[in-house]
Amino acid sequence: MSVNGIGVGYPMAGYTARKTEKSAGSETAEFMEIVEEKAAQDNTVDHDEQAFEMVGPHAPQKVKDAWMEAAKEVYANGMGIQKNGMLSHISQMMVQRCNKMLRGEADYSDILGSTVGSAIRATKQALYDLDHPLGSGYRSIEAQQARVKEREFYVAFLYKLEKL
Repeated sequence: MSVNGIGVGYPMAGYTARKTEKSAGSETAEFMEIVEEKAAQDNTVDHDEQAFEMVGPHAPQKVKDAWMEAAKEVYANGMGIQKNGMLSHISQMMVQRCNKMLRGEADYSDILGSTVGSAIRATKQALYDLDHPLGSGYRSIEAQQARVKEREFYVAFLYKLEKL
């Protein structure tokens, strides 16, 4: 078939969609390899340490050790980062970071400061803000549970800081 002589002599089969050279089985195997690789990468990332670096880049090693001990003890950290790397909710230390950023402070990620005393002050402020929210806004059950774990972390972290 041709339209005004165009296409005469060309087989119609040439215009049909070609099958890919890979079979469905090999595509599935490649996908599973990628998933396994990603899982291995995720297991090497310490999300508690990553959370600490988000709020305490200049904090002394004693503060970092207290953070890591509290995180292991409570199975939560002060930034709401779960073991899979996802955020469970917006934590109070994250709010402190945002407030510093909005005020135009250059180093808005330095919440814990460079001393044990500054880390204690920041943790007490986070606990106060957690216990005295500004609004009563709707929170899902999951977010409420995450805030309970966040509070447990701050209490454990503060206890460890005050022992230093």
